[in-house]
Amino acid sequence: MDNRPTEELDEILRRTAPEGVGDYISQNNRFMAEAKKSFYYYYKNVIDSKHILLKEVYAKVGITETYGSKIITMEKHTTNRDLIIRLCIAGHFSLEEINRALKLYGFNELYAKNPKDACIIVALNNHIYDFDKINELLKKNDLQSLTE
Repeated sequence: MDNRPTEELDEILRRTAPEGVGDYISQNNRFMAEAKKSFYYYYKNVIDSKHILLKEVYAKVGITETYGSKIITMEKHTTNRDLIIRLCIAGHFSLEEINRALKLYGFNELYAKNPKDACIIVALNNHIYDFDKINELLKKNDLQSLTE
């Protein structure tokens, strides 16, 4: 499969008028991510940019490589939002990165008006990627810990 940098596609879209969207899609269809694979491509790009290996993420989260692989490729879809949050934290995602990952997976972004999410946001903003420290912060505030 051919590959074209996203930045190049973004530039084409900046110059595309609304009536040209259909042409853009047909001309660049082979470069488009499948909806089910969008999360995987995004997740993999972020951890690769941080020089973090998937097996390191799985070990930190406490899941097997087989299970983790099925979750991030969405071969096995999870309804456990905390698991996706944990995978992102283990990958040292920023708040912006984790929110995009959550949206791509089909979950709500971290929300400042949700007490548990607020604690996670504070941890991310302070570059705290240690689950024990994050769970301690949640516990101190009488909130449920991040579960697997």
